[in-house]
Amino acid sequence: MTAFWIISGIFIVVTLLFIIPTLLKSKNVQEQRVERDAVNITVYRDQLKELERDLENDILTQEQYDQSKQELQQRMLQDVPEMMEQTERKKTNKVMNIAISTVIALTLPVAAVYLYLEIGDTRGLLPQAQLANATQMSQNNSSGTPEGHDNFASVLDNLIARLNNDPEDVEGWIMLGRTYTIMKRYDEAAGTYAKLNELIPDNPQILSDYADILAMTNDGSLTGRPSELIQKALEIDPEYPKALALAGTVEFEQNEFDQAAMYWERLLAVIPADSQLAKSVNESIEEARSLAGKESGASQTQQVAATKAVEEEPQSSVMESQQSATATAEMSGSLSISGNVTISDSIASSANQNDTLFIYARAESGPKMPLAILRLKAGDLPTSFTLTDEMAMTPAMKLSSFPNVVVEARISKSGQAVPASGDLQGVSAPVKVGDNNVTIVIDSRIP
Repeated sequence: MTAFWIISGIFIVVTLLFIIPTLLKSKNVQEQRVERDAVNITVYRDQLKELERDLENDILTQEQYDQSKQELQQRMLQDVPEMMEQTERKKTNKVMNIAISTVIALTLPVAAVYLYLEIGDTRGLLPQAQLANATQMSQNNSSGTPEGHDNFASVLDNLIARLNNDPEDVEGWIMLGRTYTIMKRYDEAAGTYAKLNELIPDNPQILSDYADILAMTNDGSLTGRPSELIQKALEIDPEYPKALALAGTVEFEQNEFDQAAMYWERLLAVIPADSQLAKSVNESIEEARSLAGKESGASQTQQVAATKAVEEEPQSSVMESQQSATATAEMSGSLSISGNVTISDSIASSANQNDTLFIYARAESGPKMPLAILRLKAGDLPTSFTLTDEMAMTPAMKLSSFPNVVVEARISKSGQAVPASGDLQGVSAPVKVGDNNVTIVIDSRIP
C-alpha cells in the first residue's frame, strides 16, 4: 500500500510540474519589461545631461535649452504614467498567477485522493492474503445475504431497539424473525415466531413459517409440534400453499405416500398451472403415487416373509436392526456431497464466462425442490463443489432428510434459478448422501 501512495505522489508532482511553470512563465517577460523601462529612464537622464553640456559650451542658447528641456520633460511625463500602469498590472498578474498556482498545487492532490477513495476499489490496496479473504467474504455475503443487509448485527440491534419501544409492532417482529433465520439463529427465530403467533393468532402464514423454523431446531424433522402447526394452518385456510406443501412433506417422511400425493394435488390446484413450481409438484405427485403402488403390492409378500423369518430365524430381525442402526449412524455423520463438474467440448462454446452456474442436489424420489444449492460462474468450469445442509433453501428440506439424491449442474443465461429454454445442464446418477466422488458433465441443452 505504501508503494501505491508513493507512486501516486510521483504522478501528482509530475502533473504539477507541467501546470505550474506554464502559469509562472510570464515572470521572465515582466522582468524584461522592467529592465526596458529602466533603460528608457537612463536615456532621458543622459539626454538631459547632454543638453546641460551644450548650454555650458554655448552650443545652445538659453532659449533653445529651455525649449529642448521642456520637450524632454513632456516626453518623460507621458512615459511615466504608462510605466506606472504597466508596473501595477505586472504586480496584479504576478499575484494572480501565484495564487492560482498555490490553489492548484493544494487542490489537485486532494481531489485525486478523494476521487479514488469515492470511485475506486480500495481493496486493491490490501495485501494479497487480505484481498483474497475480503473477496471470499464478499462472495459469501452476495450469495447468502440480501443486498443492503451486510451488517446483520447492526440491523438486529435496530430491530430489537424498535421492538423495545413498540412491542406491538407486528412488522418489526416479522423482520426480526427473518433476520434470525438468515443468521441461522433458529432458536431465537422460533421464539420470535412464537411471539408473532400470540400477536396474530390463527394466521396461516405465521403458523406455516413457525412450523418451518421449529423443524430447523429439530434436525429438519416436521413431526411433532411443527406438524400440529401445519394442520392448524390448514384448518384456518385449507388452500394455503406453504401449509399444503409442508403437510405433503410430513406425510412423505412417514412413508404415507397416498396422503402426501393428496396434499400436493390440493397444492397443484391453487398455484399457476404453467409455473415451474407446478411442474415440480406434478413430478412429486407421480413419484408419490408410484411409491404408494409399490408399497401396496409388496405388503402381502413382506408379511409372509416376516412370519417365516420369525419362525426360522428369530435373531435375524435383531441383526437387521443393528445393521440399520449402523447405516443410519453412518449417514448422520456424512451430511455432505462433493465432486467435480465439467462441460462437454461439444457445447462449451455456447457458454459465456459470465453465465450463472447452479449446482444443486434434489431428492431421488419425492419433492423436486433443491435440498442444497451452490451458485458460481460458468467461467469457473471445470470446478469442484461441496453441498451441505447449510445450503438448504428451507429448513424442512435438506440433504440429511433423504438417503439418496441426484446432483444437477445447470448454466443459466438469465441468471434465474428457474430452468429456462436454452440453459445447459448435466445430471448425475442417483448417489448416497456422503458420496465425495460425484462427477457431472454438462452435455445437454434444455429445449
